[in-house]
Amino acid sequence: MTYRDDVVRVENKRAGTDAWRSGSGGLRDSDDERIQVQGYASTTSVAPGEVIDFHVTVDVPQSVTISIYRLGWYDGQGGRLVYTNPPLACQVHPVPPADPLTGTIECRWPPILRLRVPADWVSGLYVATFTSQSGTRGCTPFVVRDDRNPAELCVVLPFSTYQAYNQWPKDGRRGKSLYYGFPSPGAPIDPDARAFQVSFDRPYSDRGWPKQFDRDHDFVQWVEQRGYDVTYASTVDLHTGRIDPGRYAGLVFCGHDEYWSAEMVRAADQAVQRGVSLAFLAANNVYWRIRLEPSTDGRENRIVTCYKTAPDPTAGVDGLGATMRWRDLGGQGEHAEQRLLGVQYNGIVAAPSPLVVRNADHWFWERCRVTDGLELPRLVGGEADGYDPAMPAPVGVNSTILSASPYRLRNGTVHEQNTHLYETPGGALVFDAGTLHWTLALNRRGFRNQKIQIATRNLFDRIVRQKSSGR
Repeated sequence: MTYRDDVVRVENKRAGTDAWRSGSGGLRDSDDERIQVQGYASTTSVAPGEVIDFHVTVDVPQSVTISIYRLGWYDGQGGRLVYTNPPLACQVHPVPPADPLTGTIECRWPPILRLRVPADWVSGLYVATFTSQSGTRGCTPFVVRDDRNPAELCVVLPFSTYQAYNQWPKDGRRGKSLYYGFPSPGAPIDPDARAFQVSFDRPYSDRGWPKQFDRDHDFVQWVEQRGYDVTYASTVDLHTGRIDPGRYAGLVFCGHDEYWSAEMVRAADQAVQRGVSLAFLAANNVYWRIRLEPSTDGRENRIVTCYKTAPDPTAGVDGLGATMRWRDLGGQGEHAEQRLLGVQYNGIVAAPSPLVVRNADHWFWERCRVTDGLELPRLVGGEADGYDPAMPAPVGVNSTILSASPYRLRNGTVHEQNTHLYETPGGALVFDAGTLHWTLALNRRGFRNQKIQIATRNLFDRIVRQKSSGR
């Protein structure tokens, strides 16, 4: 398929660098014990012409240099330097105490830099690095949106899930995520000490690289290497309605996208109804229902709320009930993620297992040279999805199971992983990879799998073709 020579392809012809990588230039990574240099951004996404603030702290007063890289292919370098400022004076800012009721750690550090994003910055996944005078570096990611131009595919980065897993500061004393906390200094990490609300107004742990962010960067490198016409957004943009799905052939959720608000689910449902395709390239998506709430100073969508199994004191504030698993809302599982995805999360994979091909004659597997029962090694890993006949499934659609892969849980129980695809009468395709190893197979050294690369191109090409043909 021929793709128009869009700005992303032109961008990737520019000279890249690997200076964004951990340890480059002999710099040491910051850690949560000393917090040598760490920071956060004022927003998960920003458009050219808008302002983004960076809030940084250091362990002793010193100067800090902020460099910003756009992540992409760049002939395998993985990033391009787009901005560096002169050294800025930086002060020590404390780690605030956790809220005693919600566990929220919300930094109110002043900005060290206010940056108006230049008009020529191409939409993409960016990372700001903070390099201290003493030779230590931290970083934080953000997205540059393009609110002006349509694209074939919009890649939505899972910032709500990044924050849910963020344990900052993971120092054995203070840090809290939506999973764990420290009940007392020096005590083992404990789910009973977890937070119920987490804030975007804090760094990501250690060097600032969110958990599983590498998998997303693998996809970004691959999709830009292949020359697809892509633009980028964050899950907060999906929540707020800044994403107009009708401008794209499909929305691509490349990462582990576990934490979804009602507004996000509604936007995805409406996209499918409009004939816009969805591609989920991981597993355990749309699992926990969240609310996005204002910071204590009133800035919208800076707090991720999810009480999970604990009583939610504000249940029903949006008419849906508690912040718990989507599948547990209502009486008959009517909100289960399978209703949208076609399959749903069914377990943690004890050890990487083969993905076993099914329906090999489907167009998805065209040119892959596969047969039913063929095993693609190590592709089922991390977490897995599968079809659950007890849960609601999409109705009035053409569904296909593309893999049927047995795998073991940590307790030895055998479950089945399913890669799944369905097509609506309006021409929308909804794909669920059903494994966290899919994007590794696209780009990760030692994991690349040509058959998965071809199959993913088949999927994206069909998504683009069906939109352009008006289906």
